[in-house]
Amino acid sequence: MKKNLLIAIWFTLVTTVIFGLIYPLAVTAVAQLLFRDRANGQLIERNGKLVGSRIIGQAFTGPGYFHPRPSAAGTGYDPTASGGSNLAPTNKNLLERVRADVQKLRAENPNAAIPVDLVTTSGSGLDPDISPEAAEFQIPRVATSRNMKQEDLRALVQKHTKGRDLGFLGEPRVNVLELNLELDSFRDGR
Repeated sequence: MKKNLLIAIWFTLVTTVIFGLIYPLAVTAVAQLLFRDRANGQLIERNGKLVGSRIIGQAFTGPGYFHPRPSAAGTGYDPTASGGSNLAPTNKNLLERVRADVQKLRAENPNAAIPVDLVTTSGSGLDPDISPEAAEFQIPRVATSRNMKQEDLRALVQKHTKGRDLGFLGEPRVNVLELNLELDSFRDGR
């Protein structure tokens, strides 16, 4: 009995050291050496100031910016409260929010079909990307607000459109933060 107890204690200590210390440290070291940007959250800095992450959406509400998908994460784009709303398609609160979003978007661009990702939240509530159609829908508002040509904005959206991963996974997408940062660089004269 005593021998079995000592074996169990040693086994627990050894596996705790291996899998609780050595393995996590090794994985962290490899990630920092080989994939530093990804391991650290794909952060974006401008002029020495942290402005966001390529992989976490954030709110842009001004008329001169492309807007992201609605967020159900906390009070909106809260990475500590990541998650969908878990509201059923027939939920009154969800239906009211979507109706209000549709009315606002109809007023913004009355003759265009509203892309579904401009009125629905993502599973995480932190999606940093919108569809190229959602970006196209917003071009007239952004062009008017920034006094830019729509063709110039279309070219900028095209530049920031990423295709399907490996040519067949996922959907084409536009990173809202990267697109808006480039818009600001035009305003700043860069």
